[in-house]
Amino acid sequence: MMFRISLVCFLFLVFTVKALSAQHLAPHFNPREYHELLDLSSLQRDTSLEQSNAKAPENFRVVYRSPETGLKNRWDFWVNRSRGLGVISIRGTNGTATSWMENFYAGMISAKGTLQLNDSTTFSYKLAEDDKAFVHAGWLLGLGAMAPDIVQQIKHAYQEGIHEFIITGHSQGGAIAFLVRSYLQYFDGLPKDIVFKTYCSAAPKPGNLFYAYDYDYITRGGWGLRVVNGRDWVPEVPFSIQTPTDFSTINPFADIKKAFRKQKFPARVALSYMYGRLNRPARKASRRFQRVLGKMVYGRVKKVLPEYNRPIFVNSHNYTPAGTPVILYPVKGYDEKFPFDGKNIFVHHSIDAYRWALDHIYPAGGH
Repeated sequence: MMFRISLVCFLFLVFTVKALSAQHLAPHFNPREYHELLDLSSLQRDTSLEQSNAKAPENFRVVYRSPETGLKNRWDFWVNRSRGLGVISIRGTNGTATSWMENFYAGMISAKGTLQLNDSTTFSYKLAEDDKAFVHAGWLLGLGAMAPDIVQQIKHAYQEGIHEFIITGHSQGGAIAFLVRSYLQYFDGLPKDIVFKTYCSAAPKPGNLFYAYDYDYITRGGWGLRVVNGRDWVPEVPFSIQTPTDFSTINPFADIKKAFRKQKFPARVALSYMYGRLNRPARKASRRFQRVLGKMVYGRVKKVLPEYNRPIFVNSHNYTPAGTPVILYPVKGYDEKFPFDGKNIFVHHSIDAYRWALDHIYPAGGH
């Protein structure tokens, strides 16, 4: 009898340990985890998978490198089988004019819709519930070029027992990582027990406030992280211009002219004049940004992707950050290690700068 009870207890313990260890990923910022992801991002420029595997963090192996698609977009798929973990690592700007053009293609378009990528390929997407959610046209084009491949690799890895995935990228790769996470949230066709965690490193702003609200909601509880070096200017772009049409539907500006009409004559004229002086320049600037960074840059994109059809640009340029912020503040010694010489404008944007700040702020967990 005692033997049977002991056997039952033993089996219960075994199954309990397996259940507890089934999900290795945990929410919130993990310095050691982020350090590994920086290392993986730094291997994006390796010319071969064998070269990357030789320098990879312990137990990580790259099993797939995508072809270049879209505007020189590419991503790697890493696996850590000891942890049952897959990592989708998206390459940032690669230094070519085409890759840079994707960043400048900053007109805003709806977070729900369809892109005509070429004569035979359309990309239907949903990145947020709210119709007022808008995103960056260039990085959405990058998502559209890579998303089917990413979904296929996730499904294949899932069949091999990998049910947890980190989505990451540095710089442009981080901006696209936001959109990848949103796309996978609303994509109909993936198993429901998949766990996603996102590290957007040194990422620019991916969309407007209503997109950020949606992203922060679907990654609530510490599953969507935005890591920023306090000296890095890249997370501050694209330019943000807020106009009255960028507010929630119910707001005091929705029918402000009616409110002015209720005022007595001198006050009505004065208030209308002052409001117009403030409102018109912002709206004009927003339209100009959309025209230059949307419609004009589209003409250059069209030369690289001649079958890509122009999307419908919205009249908004209210970019805002998304994700739970993790600030790598420039602590003592940082400015001496990474001095600005008047020319090296990306000195604080580099992976080396981020890794140094990480290791000095989290000395026990950064490596």
